[in-house]
Amino acid sequence: FIQASAFAAVPPASGELVVLVDTATEMPMSRFEHFQLVEGVHKDVGEALALALGKKVRFLALPRKRIALALEKGEADVLCGYQPDWLAGKFTWSQPFMTQVEVVLTDRGAVRPPVIGALASQPIGTVFGYRYPNLEHDLGDAFVRADAPSVELNLAKLSAGRLHHMSAILSWFEYRQRQGGVKIGLHPPLVVATHRTRCALSTHSALATRDLDRAIEKLLADGSMAAIEARYR
Repeated sequence: FIQASAFAAVPPASGELVVLVDTATEMPMSRFEHFQLVEGVHKDVGEALALALGKKVRFLALPRKRIALALEKGEADVLCGYQPDWLAGKFTWSQPFMTQVEVVLTDRGAVRPPVIGALASQPIGTVFGYRYPNLEHDLGDAFVRADAPSVELNLAKLSAGRLHHMSAILSWFEYRQRQGGVKIGLHPPLVVATHRTRCALSTHSALATRDLDRAIEKLLADGSMAAIEARYR
């Protein structure tokens, strides 16, 4: 039983796991049709967690600016693929289990930065509403954001020569390359940080953190998580 909900504030029912998904995420993490989640890592992980917990799954797709408040209000149980310093609000957090590699992409018309510090005072393509703690820390006041609604639009700006650098997740970049969606010459990605992301659990959820962690441990132990990650490589 898989149901996707869009912009609906229906509290979780008994026996279901409501998984919150940010509509700004893109493949391989998520693909939406009419604000319904139809494909991607978030869908596969949500389904696998629900199965391990013996629950039905319902996906709640919301814009980035609404996800933290929705989770705080208990409109969903979990939001996965985040770290505590990426999401403002009071939540409990699962153990880390999803790997994300944060990179900066630079077009070949510019000099590849050898280190993050070389990007000081240069505009970097970023996404509205997202935090970049590592770039903020390494560059300080010299971190110049060039915000766009999505990472895809930043790639378009890079291709048009309106930007020379952009932030991205390596899995997204590699997925786009395999799909033939990268039409511009780029330097090898500069790794900013490797993150082990978690699920944020609403304090209003009937699900206990220990039970969520047990479900995650099951996915790691039986190979389900590895199979999900391999599916999108």
